[in-house]
Amino acid sequence: MQVFLAQPRGFCAGVNRAIAIVEKALAVYGRPIYVRHEIVHNKTVVNDLKAKGAIFVEHLSEVPDGATAILSAHGVPQAVKDYAAGRRLRIFDATCPLVMKVHREVVRMHNDGLSVIVIGHKGHAEVEGTMGQVNGNIYRVYTNEEVDSLRVPDPNKIGYVTQTTLSTDETKEVIARLKSRFPAIRSLSAADICYATQSRQEAVKKLAAQVQLVLVIGSSTSSNSKRLRDIAQKAGVKAFLIDSVADVEPSWFDGVDRVGLTAGASAPEHLVQGVVDYLKARGEVSVVTMPGVADRIAFPLPAGL
Repeated sequence: MQVFLAQPRGFCAGVNRAIAIVEKALAVYGRPIYVRHEIVHNKTVVNDLKAKGAIFVEHLSEVPDGATAILSAHGVPQAVKDYAAGRRLRIFDATCPLVMKVHREVVRMHNDGLSVIVIGHKGHAEVEGTMGQVNGNIYRVYTNEEVDSLRVPDPNKIGYVTQTTLSTDETKEVIARLKSRFPAIRSLSAADICYATQSRQEAVKKLAAQVQLVLVIGSSTSSNSKRLRDIAQKAGVKAFLIDSVADVEPSWFDGVDRVGLTAGASAPEHLVQGVVDYLKARGEVSVVTMPGVADRIAFPLPAGL
């Protein structure tokens, strides 16, 4: 069997930074450290940080006065930061800098008097954080039908941003629909899809062209991981999203001698190696890393860490 590893894959700079913030806060301030929402959408990462002393909560009201709390990589509504400022809490913001960039775009558009359209999944933590940057005149869409039913105060004063973890393919059609319906619509950025989302999607397209089966390591709550699976399936290849090797079904490999592996931006590399080890235990395996450039971007930690 040949096993092809996508390049790049796994942790992105924003995820590396978020995890480092929790680990450094634990080292500097001691346990427990409270984290609002999952720091990243990966079960293994969350469980590992729990074992080190992180306590995950959904609301800062669950955090005792004087404690240290961290805001997740997905970003939070401004109201959460305002609430934190009114509490005796030591707060570190692990919001991905690329999500922060989208937040700044939203505020700028709002201050310019535009209706702001957020293209993204209903209920996703990043989308809720983005929409919570301003009060009113902000709307979410994901489908053409939602664009068609959209009503804004002034169709000539409108702008849009996108959830960073969507694929360019899935936003292309709805952006075209928005531009058709609202010719004056503008975006302050050429694209909000983050570099890691884009590079991993391009890598999985190349991977799918070489193999009969693609396994994507990532949690079902991870939007970017689900997109990688969807892209492989769209290429006509069997593809499955798994949290770890424990989710692998032996029947998937029947008649298969070329397997592709990749991982979402919040999935650690040791989970990929766990699947490789499993396949090696089944028989003779050669492992090939696909051509590509590994991420070399790094984001600094916040002041105080």
